[in-house]
Amino acid sequence: MAEWDATGRSSWVSDLAEIPAKYGVKNVYGDLGQIFAWTTVAQPRLGAAVMGTLVKGLGADHVVWGTDAVWTGAPQWQIEALRRLEIPEDMQKKYGFTPLGPADGPVKTAIFGREQCAPLRLQEERRSRPLRSAQGRLRPNRPEPSNLRYGYVRKPA
Repeated sequence: MAEWDATGRSSWVSDLAEIPAKYGVKNVYGDLGQIFAWTTVAQPRLGAAVMGTLVKGLGADHVVWGTDAVWTGAPQWQIEALRRLEIPEDMQKKYGFTPLGPADGPVKTAIFGREQCAPLRLQEERRSRPLRSAQGRLRPNRPEPSNLRYGYVRKPA
């Protein structure tokens, strides 16, 4: 966060996001996994900066959602966090970031995988009833997911 506050860059993300413009290539993708989990919890503004930097530099269609965050438990809480995340207005103005928009809007839908379906020849399937209602009929005694996060937390000094 200190680097971001001082320079408006986070070298490990900004370097990646600048590759398409710097080299004129289009085959660069940024994967969100553990980095999203860590920054969203520990440094939410840095998490917003990471998202803004990747979307601005790569395009939402080249930011790939990954649920490989094994150190932070089940990914559902991270999915919910991204659905709710918005880049603060002051950061949008200062760095030229566009809003991430609603949970089912084009930016977040692209990040959650719509754009990755085309090369794999997959089609989006829309269900007429919520999945939760089907789960309730199939597994009536199963509790709801806890969305607990696992890992270590440093206590304040």
